[in-house]
Amino acid sequence: MRKVGPYGVETLPQVYTAGSGAAALTAYPGPAASVDVPAAPTACRDSRTERARLQWHRRDGGDPAALAEEFLAAHGLPLHDLTRPARPHHQGSGVCGAALYLSAAAGAHLAGAPTTAGEPAPTLPDLTVVVYHHGPTRPTPPAAPTPWWLGPWTDSWTPREHADAVDAVRAAIARGDVYQTNLVGHAAARYTGDPLPALSRLGALPGARYGGVLTGDGWAIGCASPETLIEVTDGQLITRPIKGTRPATAAGRAELLASAKERAEHIMIVDLERNDLARIARTGTVTVDDLFAVRRWCDLWQAESTVRAAAADGLGLADLLRATCPGGSVTGAPKHAALTQITALEPVGRGASMGALGWVTPGHVDLGLTIRTAAADADLLHTWAGGGITWDSDAHAEVAEAAAKTAPIRATLAGHGRTHDRR
Repeated sequence: MRKVGPYGVETLPQVYTAGSGAAALTAYPGPAASVDVPAAPTACRDSRTERARLQWHRRDGGDPAALAEEFLAAHGLPLHDLTRPARPHHQGSGVCGAALYLSAAAGAHLAGAPTTAGEPAPTLPDLTVVVYHHGPTRPTPPAAPTPWWLGPWTDSWTPREHADAVDAVRAAIARGDVYQTNLVGHAAARYTGDPLPALSRLGALPGARYGGVLTGDGWAIGCASPETLIEVTDGQLITRPIKGTRPATAAGRAELLASAKERAEHIMIVDLERNDLARIARTGTVTVDDLFAVRRWCDLWQAESTVRAAAADGLGLADLLRATCPGGSVTGAPKHAALTQITALEPVGRGASMGALGWVTPGHVDLGLTIRTAAADADLLHTWAGGGITWDSDAHAEVAEAAAKTAPIRATLAGHGRTHDRR
């Protein structure tokens, strides 16, 4: 018997179990309907249906990177050698590709760093892989519309607590423990109605390179991220770290370009990303393009660089995830020390934010960093925002920057934010 779960998602009997020494993992066919997964090809949107799904939580144990690679290979998507040319539509197999989501906590787990803060949305998995194929869609009949209501936001820390955490990072920098640490705050709001339209609106925000949604039984993630965590095409690796923010005015752009603090913070993360890519690249191939290029996201200017390299022979998805997750621009430098400090200072876990979300096929990976991201569980919407802290950081300015980043997300979720064509 079929069962209709939250958000109109049709759940079917479980049909796959994966072990690898961990607790049993299950995969199941999901909703047979059009999807807007970030970075998925739009050409086959109306014929793309879910074929199989893997979900994993940290409590299950095991290596999520290896499990993802094994699961994809078992469903006709071998990604054990990303240097091979991409194969469009996988030579008639009907498989289109797969959505891949990895939480920031799962990334920290891969890095061997502590993750002890409680998660504000524990129903969210730490790894989701959804394989899609081409075939006729079977849309779930729409439910009767219900009024959308979003309550007031409650932050997990006060502005004073946030500022104190900034000062604690600066003290750690003074001791030589870290050079930079990214601090992230969380907020939640109760809602009534269907959250999917609200989450889907995020993808229309200007600059949302990775705009889209991913849903599961009892949860949904909406993304408006402008940042490339890692892109691989025919053996070429690219990451585009973003660090440095100002209001999207002429004065804001000039201030960002002139800021020694923002440039130093940005270059520190670029160096970290160069190091991450060097672990999985052919020797001597790591280069930096477009250093500190200023681009727009909603009403903000942000500084972005492009780091590229040639993949080492035989590089697979699992090693790619281990090298790049969690992203340097949302952790800090050195990465492991920054992750340890993040666990000590942030009041709750990062949930759906600061992780990886995108699309994978053989020879091609395109994962966005889940900044500017919201998630829904059965009762609450959740958002996260923060910024990188250096010795020159001003605590009150950092609190204001986090508020500026989350304001367009909250307005859009409420239904009165401005959306435009992506650019």
